[in-house]
Amino acid sequence: MSEIDPKIDALVPAWLYLPDISERWGVQITEVRNMAKAGTLLTVRRGPNRSLQVPAAFVEDDGLVKHLVGTLTVLKDCGFSTEEILEWMFTEDPSLPGSPMQALIENRATEVKRRAQAMAL
Repeated sequence: MSEIDPKIDALVPAWLYLPDISERWGVQITEVRNMAKAGTLLTVRRGPNRSLQVPAAFVEDDGLVKHLVGTLTVLKDCGFSTEEILEWMFTEDPSLPGSPMQALIENRATEVKRRAQAMAL
């Protein structure tokens, strides 16, 4: 959990607070906080209150975007920091096309994971 750099913050179009995710999924806030502690939910501290927030693109009505956790795990295993992960996930890549996050949302996870794994080499 880290406070976010303004240039990385600008890449992420929208953010959600942990209580909003809890309400959206119909689960206790402790479950969402546990996901953040376990690293399956990537959080940063933002805003004047430095509250924990999650990129809204990570969250669907019934859980996290499919293949997101696996992709985050690969990037963390590569030694990427939270900010580096966010920068990579939300930066447009003309060869994809779109950002890796957009590709995950559009169910094009194979290419995203392959690129993430290639960065580990």
